[in-house]
Amino acid sequence: MKGSVFMSSRIELIPLSSLSKVFLEQTPEPGYVGGSMLKNEKYSFQVAYTVSAEMEARPFIATLKIESPLKDFISIRLVGNLPSVTPIYPNKFDDNYLSIDSGLFPDPLYKINRSEVKVLPNKWQSIWVIIEGSKNLAQGKYPIKITFCNSEKGLESTVSIEVEVVNCELPDQDLIYTNWFHADCIASVYNCDVFSEEHWKLIEQFVDVAAKYGMNMILTPAFTPPLDTPIGDERITVQLVDVYKDGNNYEFNFDRLNRWIDICLEKGISYFEHSHLFTQWGAKFAPKVVGYENDEYKKMFGWDTSATSKEYVNFLQQYLPSVISFFKKKNIDDKIYFHISDEPTIDNLETYAKAVGIVKDYLQGYKVFDALSSFEFYKKGLVPIPVPTTSHFNDFLGKVDEPWLYYTGGQCIKYSNRFFSMPSTRNRILGTQMYKYDIKGFLQWAYNFYYTTMSKEICNPLFSTDAFGEFPSGTAYMVYPGCDGPIESLRLVVFNEGIQDIRAMKCLESYIGKDGVMQIIEENIDPITLSEYPKTEKYLLDMRNRINREIAKYN
Repeated sequence: MKGSVFMSSRIELIPLSSLSKVFLEQTPEPGYVGGSMLKNEKYSFQVAYTVSAEMEARPFIATLKIESPLKDFISIRLVGNLPSVTPIYPNKFDDNYLSIDSGLFPDPLYKINRSEVKVLPNKWQSIWVIIEGSKNLAQGKYPIKITFCNSEKGLESTVSIEVEVVNCELPDQDLIYTNWFHADCIASVYNCDVFSEEHWKLIEQFVDVAAKYGMNMILTPAFTPPLDTPIGDERITVQLVDVYKDGNNYEFNFDRLNRWIDICLEKGISYFEHSHLFTQWGAKFAPKVVGYENDEYKKMFGWDTSATSKEYVNFLQQYLPSVISFFKKKNIDDKIYFHISDEPTIDNLETYAKAVGIVKDYLQGYKVFDALSSFEFYKKGLVPIPVPTTSHFNDFLGKVDEPWLYYTGGQCIKYSNRFFSMPSTRNRILGTQMYKYDIKGFLQWAYNFYYTTMSKEICNPLFSTDAFGEFPSGTAYMVYPGCDGPIESLRLVVFNEGIQDIRAMKCLESYIGKDGVMQIIEENIDPITLSEYPKTEKYLLDMRNRINREIAKYN
């Protein structure tokens, strides 16, 4: 592969992979010249740019020009920089961070208007180039030339790379992947009424971006999810199911739930996780449920309702058969996952068991899963699909039928995560790790959590990336609330590259077996674990290109 930089004048250009992070005050390290991709995947790279203040003292506009047979498949974003007051947890970090200091970090990917960018003297910025692959893309080596030009100043600089398209498609994604979708956060940050037409339009846009980058499961708020809420407090009601009470009897209207499901299916979501049936951290109370009784709209259940109360048990005994019947009519009942309670600890074993006992008979044959890290819940048969943190996975390794993983901000030493302050390799490597361990699903708590801790305040991450200093930047969202809808982050794109790595590995596995693929992955390195893995950009890029070359031998 060949790469080159030509400067007929004073704009400095450096081609970079998607795994580099470009900081305003740091000159990027050159060396990237291109790569390879399968026909139907998303392939990203960057071009870093600046101008010497000695040559141009003032910012100026440069027009971008793309020359390539792949031009029609290419889109460009501007990598923005946002401030982080809290890039790490104090005294909880390792040597695999890019910075532990407050500062500006690259993350949002802004759409570029009129193919123009502003060049800032002595400040390194980058554009993010995405090749949207297609099954119709012909195999071959494709040159891509990108020119930055300002004709008034007589400035023109060009960078060239080469991307090889392998004559094979990625297989369908079988990893189930969810970042929790917070519909109330969308209404809050856009200041619109819940389930107004404006809200529905935004929901559709946010779902669309999620699906485009690998998310195929969505947290579905049949009732307002009982998550990140102090005892006695409430989050905004986002309840898809209408409830009508007459004495001890209940009726349900699923029109909004039906609309939600139709939108998600249309956008590419395949799996639906029903909101938790009991409160977080112990399953001691009922979630907030609102509805109509005697023509009065009221709160029926909440923090003042014991999880085992006769009233709530009666409600669930009528609701669960009704909603399951609805799912069957929608022909998606095999794609439904239920939650009991989020993150119970061993101290909550008794209350969690009581909650399970209430609903177990109604959920026979359905997937039930929860984020938890004590093996006792699985051992006692309380949760068929435990979802442990990456740091607790060894307790479950080889002992569960359907292994899942999740992480929060707590997995910040040794383990993969997605903080601003971490290198992108630390984000993407999880794909390789999940392939090794045959992980069936991955869960993270926040696709778009735009509140502070415990949902106390609205916090737009375009203004405060760390919830006003409460947790490290990047922990709580993968997209930003832009004026016209969601703004992608480089972390969203890079995580999807890890998922694409899994799909490529499974493609090669169909030819040479898993042992053969693992030999390539772990060639000349120590065995990969969730806490020990190669940390360099070179390893991931070389390994993936090797996978692609091996696939090419069979196609």
